[in-house]
Amino acid sequence: MTPPDRPGYTHGVHDIGGGCVAYLQPDGGWGWSNAGLVVGDGASLLVDTLFDLRLTAGMLDALRPYTATAPITTAVNTHANGDHCYGNAELTRRNSTVEIVASTAAAAEMREVPPAVLAGLVAAPGDVGDLFRSFFGEFHFDGIDLEPPTRTFDGRLDLDVGGRTVELMEVGPAHTAGDVIVHVPDARTVFTGDILFVGGAPIVWAGPLSNWIAACDLMLGLDVDVVVPGHGPVTDKSGVTEVRDYLAHVESEATGRFEAGVDAFDAARDIAGAMGADERFDGLGEFGRIAVNVETVYRTLDPSHRSPDIVEQFRRMAALDRS
Repeated sequence: MTPPDRPGYTHGVHDIGGGCVAYLQPDGGWGWSNAGLVVGDGASLLVDTLFDLRLTAGMLDALRPYTATAPITTAVNTHANGDHCYGNAELTRRNSTVEIVASTAAAAEMREVPPAVLAGLVAAPGDVGDLFRSFFGEFHFDGIDLEPPTRTFDGRLDLDVGGRTVELMEVGPAHTAGDVIVHVPDARTVFTGDILFVGGAPIVWAGPLSNWIAACDLMLGLDVDVVVPGHGPVTDKSGVTEVRDYLAHVESEATGRFEAGVDAFDAARDIAGAMGADERFDGLGEFGRIAVNVETVYRTLDPSHRSPDIVEQFRRMAALDRS
């Protein structure tokens, strides 16, 4: 089988072959996530919704050439971050019978950061509001009532989508507590959620990094040609390898500094400086995420290690992005 050509990295719907569609949102930075559609005989499965209702409505409208004859009967939230699930309410507004599937851990984690929390941070006065507007100011969180999953699972779940088998594989905790990848065997395609960032640095909110590396190894072992990341352009297994290399490098470098007694943020600054001169990582967007990733390594090595609160973590990422 000849792999299909990769689509260009432009906003909107891209037919990636084999009855699969990628919906891309350049530039893939904070909140600008991808989604996907698997089209079967008379039914479709949606992989993720978007960060707000307006964006999700635009996506669903753009997908109508596919869903007019194969309506969306099932949606999968690959994890709990709002840019992959806050749009659920727009989906259920259009079809109240749609089944929303997520891992048990992801469903629990969704309740921890409802849209009202981000709405409050973006609207906050002073430095805190300025900080969060710099990350998320282009999105509209007011008026979103989180629509939770209606079906959860642990480990693995195979779904029938209009006569096609779609495999859901839980690979978290990694990026978040309950990450899931969506494998479409007959199309040799995988939708990775945020287990893959292409063009931007991964961010390891949950970890351990070893779990994420294992998830990359799992994807590298699949018989796939097309890889649709959670953020960034469509890729192939080379994109998986690049993320794996980043994570393995950060884990090794952070572990060495932890063992030497270096403060976590000092370690992050040090690692960031060295990686900025490494051609393997040169040009990665959102490079400041190294601050969160090092914190996760430190917590893995020492469960008593306490990371700073979320506001301070975003301050540190912003500071490293500017340096």
